[in-house]
Amino acid sequence: MEEEVRHLPPPHRYAVCSNNEVPIKSFYQDIFSDVFIFFHPFIKPVTLPLEQYFSDPRLGKQEIMRHCEAVGWQEFLALSGIKSVRQLDIGLRTGISGLKEKYADEQLAERVFAVCAEHRLVPPTEGFLPELLINDVLGAVSKEGYEWLWVGDEFCTERKLEYIDDLITGDTLERHNLFTHDQSLLITTHWDSHFSMICSNDKKRLERIVQDCNLEGFYCDDRTEIYWSVRN
Repeated sequence: MEEEVRHLPPPHRYAVCSNNEVPIKSFYQDIFSDVFIFFHPFIKPVTLPLEQYFSDPRLGKQEIMRHCEAVGWQEFLALSGIKSVRQLDIGLRTGISGLKEKYADEQLAERVFAVCAEHRLVPPTEGFLPELLINDVLGAVSKEGYEWLWVGDEFCTERKLEYIDDLITGDTLERHNLFTHDQSLLITTHWDSHFSMICSNDKKRLERIVQDCNLEGFYCDDRTEIYWSVRN
């Protein structure tokens, strides 16, 4: 008897990250009109030994916020001499073996790691909402009048309704997707990328959130893809 093959239904697009097969705004067509990509910052331990950052499994969001500072991509460009955020993204992706060989640049990856070692920085994490920024984003969403968010896993096969204040004061946020009950706002991250996205069907609301949080990144155009740095 052949084993039954079970196929998941397509995920709700208002609840998951865009795939890499089509431009981001095409993926969200008729759901979200605008998408802002924001970069995950480098992490600089200030009142915490760098070695403890890597070795302490109990280190959570609150401790990272208390003992570390964010170093933005533009600041890292100045430290490293890397010419653009596009090159930096390629270097970061190469460093995690996240690019096909024809797109990878080992020299850029080596430069990123060398500068991190010189300045005792932790590279941005890929695939998780950044600890040093997420509370600011949650606070900005709360200012827009929301008290609750659905919190879902990567493909949103599991989701839980959470009070935003509890997410802010909590110590872990291991899920990938946060979205409002009215399906008008999504905060999501791609599993193999060093950035997250805020998607909205209200451009002015999105602009307020980006400005309130002073997020570093860019708005997607009709051609922007998940692997934007190797497509331009």
